[in-house]
Amino acid sequence: MTDVIDQNPTAPRRRESPDGPSPLVVPQFADPEPGAPRRRYAVVGTGHRAGMYVDALNGPHRDVGEIVAWLDRNPGRIDYYDRYVGQARDLDGPAGLARYDADGLERMIDECDIDVVIVTTIDSTHAEFIDRALRAGADVVVEKPLTTTAEGCARITKATADTGRDIIMTFNYRYAPRNSSLREVIRSGEIGEVTSVHFEWALDTVHGADYFRRWHRQKENSGGLVIHKSSHHFDLVNYWIGDVPTRVYARGGLKFYGAENAKARGLWPRPERGTGSRNDPFSLDLHDDPRLAELYLEPEKHDGYRRDGDPFAEGITIEDNLALIVDYRKGAVLTYSLNAHSPWEGYKVTVNGTQGRAELEVIERGAVIRDENGRAVLDPSATPEALGHSALRPEGERLIVQKHWDIAREVEIPEGMGGHGGGDAILLMDVFRRHLRVGDDPLARAAGYRDGLRAVAVGIAANVSLETGQAVDIADLDLGEEL
Repeated sequence: MTDVIDQNPTAPRRRESPDGPSPLVVPQFADPEPGAPRRRYAVVGTGHRAGMYVDALNGPHRDVGEIVAWLDRNPGRIDYYDRYVGQARDLDGPAGLARYDADGLERMIDECDIDVVIVTTIDSTHAEFIDRALRAGADVVVEKPLTTTAEGCARITKATADTGRDIIMTFNYRYAPRNSSLREVIRSGEIGEVTSVHFEWALDTVHGADYFRRWHRQKENSGGLVIHKSSHHFDLVNYWIGDVPTRVYARGGLKFYGAENAKARGLWPRPERGTGSRNDPFSLDLHDDPRLAELYLEPEKHDGYRRDGDPFAEGITIEDNLALIVDYRKGAVLTYSLNAHSPWEGYKVTVNGTQGRAELEVIERGAVIRDENGRAVLDPSATPEALGHSALRPEGERLIVQKHWDIAREVEIPEGMGGHGGGDAILLMDVFRRHLRVGDDPLARAAGYRDGLRAVAVGIAANVSLETGQAVDIADLDLGEEL
């Protein structure tokens, strides 16, 4: 399990600069004191999403923290990570760390003297595990989204108020230099006061389809893409413009994936799962990725969970096309769209101000092509025959600023490090070494539970709007406190 770049193996890979990351975006940290005790971590949820944190605590951050316990309902996935930790610690076999099921969270925190719980479980369970961990005496690091419902938000808010303990939200897109660069442009005042933001996100038919193969495709588990995926994007807007969302109107639907759409386009019947299928670019064969095979295919016998479901199956309850209008407290308006079946992947952002506008365009994967066996190629840039397809849409990023009565200029974007646009490795420094930070972060990238609350509130309001057809005031959601 080396080189874990992204929690989603179907996401586009970032190209690294041979010169390394820019010092402009890498925080400064002091060395730990000699003999200082390491913080003790437990990982709650041992699916693929946990890999980034397991890697970090057995690699660059092993001097300040250690994993001492696992919690998951599936012993096969715990076995996978325990073997990895044993290997990372140069042991002859598995690490033999303590393991617990969901009922044992409080006992685990007590018996293993846990300082911090890392929550990477199914989204709908976040609120329960956060609440219980805080009340049992541990701080929390949680994957986005914070939770999926207004009730979950209120539960977390109360637990935070009652215990005074800490929650770190891992909004890694904040740490991507292109995104923090846009924030700096806005904060500088160069384009004046922000009047509106247009944000378009395109997921391609490799990455986008993946949300319709696994547990995310049930809204009761994930809240839909408007919460699971878009909480990243709503947090970015909140971060960029330094404002708070107040009102949401949403439209959307399942227009591409799902059984009815497949039947209408003559794509039926379909295989129940990707593993073992042939000549199908929408299928994921777990045998093609040894890591996924070990994490999911072999452990199926314990809980029956399939990681490689057909994205055109019956019973999918989330949307693949979404459009939102979001009002902000200071007067700005966001128009947002998400498409999960694009032929390319990336995003475009336009920020309009009273003195000009800023435009960020990111192409993370220029094309999805098929190999000689009909399967989608995850990294077409490494395949010579893909070059002709991506010549008009080369992978890269560009930030342009143009003031009124002036010509456009391009803003240089510093190099980052790791996945999610160069932000993952920098985020992990803040997660595990923030007690050693030298000075404040001028880019203000660290996120807490209130940031998570403000981001997920947009998605929760959007789901209500999708159900009712009406605009929804976030203040009416009863999230436990005002944003």
